[in-house]
Amino acid sequence: MGSRDENLSRPFLTAIAVVSLATVSVLSQTQNIPEDGSVQFLTSWGEPNLQGVWDFRTITPLERPDEYEGQEVFTNQQVVDFEEQVAEKNRDQPPVEGSTGSYNQFWFDRGTRVTGDQRTSLIVDPPDGKIPSLRPAVTKGMDVDSTSSESEVGSRPVRFAVGGVGADGPEDRGWSERCILGFNAGPPMVPSAYNNHVQVFQVPGYVVILNEMVHDARIVPLDGRSHLPEHIRQWKGDSRGYWDGDTLVVDTTNFTANTASFNPSLVSSIGSGETLHLTERFTRVDEGTLLYEFTVDDPTTFTREFTAAIPMTQSDEPVFEYACHEGNHGMFNILSVARAAERQ
Repeated sequence: MGSRDENLSRPFLTAIAVVSLATVSVLSQTQNIPEDGSVQFLTSWGEPNLQGVWDFRTITPLERPDEYEGQEVFTNQQVVDFEEQVAEKNRDQPPVEGSTGSYNQFWFDRGTRVTGDQRTSLIVDPPDGKIPSLRPAVTKGMDVDSTSSESEVGSRPVRFAVGGVGADGPEDRGWSERCILGFNAGPPMVPSAYNNHVQVFQVPGYVVILNEMVHDARIVPLDGRSHLPEHIRQWKGDSRGYWDGDTLVVDTTNFTANTASFNPSLVSSIGSGETLHLTERFTRVDEGTLLYEFTVDDPTTFTREFTAAIPMTQSDEPVFEYACHEGNHGMFNILSVARAAERQ
C-alpha cells in the first residue's frame, strides 16, 4: 500500500501544483472590442478567457422525449408545462413500505429549468436528438437492482456509476460509489443529480478543468504534445487541447476499459472506454455563458458519432471540496452486513 501511495503522490502533487499555480495566476480579464463590435474576453496573455465557476445543471433531457419527436425547441408554454411536470415528479413521496429510505429532495440539486435555448434535448446531432443505434454486437448494459446479492456472469468490470452486481466486495459496486469518478464529471460532463459545477483555470500553456463532483481535476496541456502511448490507459483519459479561434478544443483518448464509451444514466453503460475518442469544445458566448459541446466518437460501439450542447451559466458560488469516502459508513455497512449474511 505504501508503494502505491508513493506512486500516486507524484501526479497528485503535480496536479496540486498546477491547480495552485492556476489559482494564484487568475489574472483579470480584459475586453477587446473588434471593429465588428463583438466583445471578446481575453486573458492578460491574449487567449480567450474561460475562467470562472460554471453551472451546468438543467432538467433538459439528454435525449429528446418521444412526445417531442421532430421538435428541436420547446414553445414558451411547453417550457412552463415541462418544468411543472418535472417539479411534480421530483416532489418527496412517502417511503415504500419496508424500505430504509434514501435521499429526500433536499439533497438533490438537479436544477428546475430547461436550458436557455429551450432545446428539447441536449443532443443536437443526430437531428432526432437521440443516441445513435448500437453496432450489432454491442448491448446497453444495465446493472441489477443495487440491493441484489447476486453477481452477473461476465459483469466485471462494473462500468456504471451507481448500483452494483453484488455485495461480495468493492469491485462489485459502481465506480461512483467507490469515489473513483463523479457520475456527472465525465468526461464528458452531463448534468445529473447534484454537484453540477465546474471551475476553469488558465495559465499560459495549460487549462485546468476542476469538477465539483469528486473534485477531479484535468490538467490539459496546450503545447501540441502527442497523446500518451496507446498502452497507457487512464480513468479520465488523456486530454490535449488547442484553440480553434475563440473555442478551446479538448481532444481525449486513452480511456480505460473500466469505463464505458458513454453512460446515458447513473445505472447504465454502453460500450468500452478503450475505443472512445472524445472531443469537447468550450466557447465563451458572453459574460455569463460558457457553451460546452461534446462529441462521442466510437465506431466500434455506435453506428455514428453524436454531439450534445450544454449552455453553462456563470456562478458566484465557490466550488467546495467534495469529501467522498471520508466518514462514509455506507460501504462499511454494506460489506459488514454481507459478511454477516454469509456467516448465517
